Amino acid sequence: MAELHEVDAWLDALLAQLEPSARKRMLREVARDVRRIQQANITAQRAPDGTAWEPRRATARTKPGRIRRKMFAKLKTAKYLKTWTNTDQAEIAFTSAVQRLARVHHYGLRDKVNRHGMQVKYTERPLIGINNEVETALKIHLIKWLT
Repeated sequence: MAELHEVDAWLDALLAQLEPSARKRMLREVARDVRRIQQANITAQRAPDGTAWEPRRATARTKPGRIRRKMFAKLKTAKYLKTWTNTDQAEIAFTSAVQRLARVHHYGLRDKVNRHGMQVKYTERPLIGINNEVETALKIHLIKWLT
């Protein structure tokens, strides 16, 4: 654990040498790439750790001739999955319009199907998270900007 504190202090010193505008550009690139990785995970219908999501339950949608769209097809778009950066941090989050929906599905909570409908327990389907691919992209960007 002590080694991590030393590495953290070393990285803080290196990042402090960058101009604030350069740090902001670096964080914007990192956030954009992390969002791209999260979008790919949602498209592939898998959790950030690589496990596949539980498939949708059988409904009228699964019958031939009905709508067959993948889960969260619109939720993964840049319209709803936003990045915010400043000189000290980068953030990737869903917009306020869809945060409730994303939270219910991410944690597997209970929610009403529609305004007057019954409550349903949704399956946990993690939408956003850190994995090895995200860590590798972060390391690549840090090395590129610090050299």
